[in-house]
Amino acid sequence: MKKVLLTGATGFVGNAVLKELIKNNIYVIAVSRSENPKNIPNNKLVKYVCCDLKNIANLENLILDRDIDTFYHFAWNGVSGENRIDIDLQLSNVKWNVDSLKVAKKIGCKRFIVAGSIMEQEAIAATYTQGNKPGLGYIYGASKIAAHTIMMAIASKIEIDLIWTTITNAYGIGEISPRMVNNSLRKIIRRESPQFTAGTQNYDFVYIDDVARAFYLIGKNGKPFNDYVIGSSTAKPLRDFLLEMKASVAPDLDFIFGDIPFTGINLPLEKFDCSKTEKDTGFRAEISFAEGTKRTINWLKEVENND
Repeated sequence: MKKVLLTGATGFVGNAVLKELIKNNIYVIAVSRSENPKNIPNNKLVKYVCCDLKNIANLENLILDRDIDTFYHFAWNGVSGENRIDIDLQLSNVKWNVDSLKVAKKIGCKRFIVAGSIMEQEAIAATYTQGNKPGLGYIYGASKIAAHTIMMAIASKIEIDLIWTTITNAYGIGEISPRMVNNSLRKIIRRESPQFTAGTQNYDFVYIDDVARAFYLIGKNGKPFNDYVIGSSTAKPLRDFLLEMKASVAPDLDFIFGDIPFTGINLPLEKFDCSKTEKDTGFRAEISFAEGTKRTINWLKEVENND
């Protein structure tokens, strides 16, 4: 890779990948809807383009470059909170993802890499388990499945090499969404005991620096029309991860298990298997959950002190 285009450049994962690509001396055309982004590096290897995802079909008119070899697509509206169950928004995301793929072909990209989610596997299991009643939370995962299926078919037709990725659960410095790790660490900062399910369901977490490195290596070494899991390679019951967090950042605070009912799907450990990613790309996660949560809580404390 020499020159790439990256959407969602101001988002949690996209911004981390942007910085990883710069570190590896790759020129990046960074795309986001922000008119005045604060986290885009001032670097000769970065060119910033403002374009909202809903207008992504017009991107070919905003970018004159026709020597871009790889297109990283991270832009997706509604990845957390109530927007995850907004049907119209999530279906629009599918269309916008397809538009992005077509734009990539028009500007001459040979390779297209998409950020998928472990929620796809959860949505499949929830939907196709006999007698199970899936909740609205699976709408997000279902839309990712739709995008995955349609984009693979179109990529094959227009002859562009598409690579899909399955991120287990990314966390770390830079994330501001109200997801489990952030919520738990914020409670710890306030000296509140976090509450969880019994924590028997299988889970995985992967630190953002490892995620960024994985995307770089997948872009460099990944095989077309393959799906690569990006995780820690240490998937296990959620409770085990949370006890690692406790030992690392809150040894004197009670963690309460079982007060919250678990209504989701427990995926088998093989769904988190990263061996193919390791074999094809050379990626293996390096940052433990204990270390990652320590880095994250220190950052959150700094953020709160500066507010």
